[in-house]
Amino acid sequence: MLRAAVLVSGGGTNLQAILDAVKCGTITNTEVVGVISNNRNAYALERARAAGVPAKCVSPKEFQDRADFNKALMDAIDELCPDLIVLAGFLVVIPSELIRKYENRIINIHPSLIPAFCGTGYYGLKVHEAALERGVKVVGATVHFVDEGTDTGPIILQKAVEVQDGDTPEILQRRVMEQAEWIILPKAIDMIANGKVSVQGRHVTIVR
Repeated sequence: MLRAAVLVSGGGTNLQAILDAVKCGTITNTEVVGVISNNRNAYALERARAAGVPAKCVSPKEFQDRADFNKALMDAIDELCPDLIVLAGFLVVIPSELIRKYENRIINIHPSLIPAFCGTGYYGLKVHEAALERGVKVVGATVHFVDEGTDTGPIILQKAVEVQDGDTPEILQRRVMEQAEWIILPKAIDMIANGKVSVQGRHVTIVR
């Protein structure tokens, strides 16, 4: 069984998609062993507890400096002994030490078709605001491995979503979640759990 730890900052809709997929068997050979949030008030923590998954807050506000927070975060993750770390809307910069320790074992979901609308400053609604401002006709989501850059790691899966007339950032955000994020994130986890994903440099090969 793949031991998956999920890191979240907010409502936890992607976490819920993962929990639901494990429960119904869309994600196989996988156990969610813990959920960690940097936000004590994150609803994602309640979702985890409701599913019987251990949930913990490690907030940078509770530490004197970033180094202490990073150590506490790494300790909390290490305690779970994860095979895979899933960033599901985690709005904290991941420590370089953690990335190196768990190389090619950390994945992230980003609400755009990387390399469009990604990198520093592109998160949450800001991604969709930028897409609408640019007037693109197609947006989407990307699941990628995490490296020491921002949204620069090897791409695992992408799914496109059409922009519609009258879209607001909020409407577009919801459609991207429903039609892309909640589909490809569970799919990526399932593929990794079943040995169907390999990484060579910046390229991911998927065994069908």
